[in-house]
Amino acid sequence: MERRTIGAGALEVGAVGLGCMPMSWGYSGSRQRGDESLRAVHRALDEGSSLLDTADMYGPFTNELLVGRVLKERRGDAFVSTKVGLLVGDQHIVANGRPGYVRRACDASLRRLQTDVIDLYQLHRADPEVPVEETWGAMAELVRAGKVRALGLCAVGARGGRRSGGLYDGTIRQLRRIQQVFPVSAVEAELSVWSPEALETLMPWCASRGVGFLAAMPLGNGFLTGTLTPGQGFEPDDMRARHPRFTAEMMAANQPIVVGLRRIAARHGAAVTAAQVALAWVLAQGPGVIPVPGAKRQRWVAENAAACGLRLTARDMAEVAELPAARGSWD
Repeated sequence: MERRTIGAGALEVGAVGLGCMPMSWGYSGSRQRGDESLRAVHRALDEGSSLLDTADMYGPFTNELLVGRVLKERRGDAFVSTKVGLLVGDQHIVANGRPGYVRRACDASLRRLQTDVIDLYQLHRADPEVPVEETWGAMAELVRAGKVRALGLCAVGARGGRRSGGLYDGTIRQLRRIQQVFPVSAVEAELSVWSPEALETLMPWCASRGVGFLAAMPLGNGFLTGTLTPGQGFEPDDMRARHPRFTAEMMAANQPIVVGLRRIAARHGAAVTAAQVALAWVLAQGPGVIPVPGAKRQRWVAENAAACGLRLTARDMAEVAELPAARGSWD
C-alpha cells in the first residue's frame, strides 16, 4: 500500500487507515462480534492499513481493549491513534480537559492498548471549562515523557444541526491557540463526497502548515457504500437512527449520490465499488490526507484498502463535483 506522512514529524502510515469505533460503539450492538473484529484488525495490518484509530470513550474502553489484543502481537505493524477528553455517562457525554485527568487517562489507555507509547494522541473535544492551552500543555508533557509520539485535534463537525458557512472557524481558532503551546501533527474531521465542507477552510489550513488530515467518516456512515436500503431502519443504539440524513425519506432522496458513484465505478471495472470511488476521491484531495473508514469485517477492510490503487480521472472528479448536495431532514 502507498504510504503517507502525518505532520512535520513525518510519521508514516498506510494511505488508508482503519476506524475501529464500529467494532464496539456507535453502530448496531447486535452486530458486534469480538472475534470477527479481531480478524478485521489483523486483516487491515496485513493489507498495509497500519493506522488504527480508536478512543477511550468507544465502548467505553472496550475498543481500546480489543485493539490492545492485536497490538500485543503486532505492535511493530501498527500506528495507533487514540483520543482523550470525553467521558461517557448514562445517556450523556461530557468533556474533561483537566490536566490531571489527561495524564491519568493516557496511562489507562496505554494499559488497555498493551503498549508503552501511543503514536498519535488526539484531543477528542475541548473542555469549555478548561483553557484549551492547559489541556494541550498536559498532552505535550506526555510527549516529553515518551508516552506519546505526536498530538492531534478532532474537529467539531455539524452533526447536531444545519450546516452553514464557517463550519470550522471555531476549530481553526483552537488550532491557532494550541500551536503556540506544542505542534499539532494531525487534525481529524469529517470528509466525504457527501460532506466536503472541510475542503473550504480546514484542509487548506492544515496543508499550508504541514499538518496531516485524517478524514473521518469518508464513507458517510456507510451510505456511500450503496449497501444500505432506504427505510431499512436502525437499532436504537445505532447513531444513524437519530441522524437527519438517515430517515427513510432522506436516504431515498440521496440515492442519486450513490448512483453517480456506481456509474464512475463501472468505468473502472466490474470489481470496483462505489465505496472505493468514494475513498479514492478522498485520497485525491492531497498527499497529506488519510481516509479512516470504519469497518468491523475482513471483507470491508480489504475492499477499503484496495481503494488505494484506484486512480480517478479528471472526468471522474468532475462528475463527483456535479453530484447533488446531500440532504437531511432539516432541508
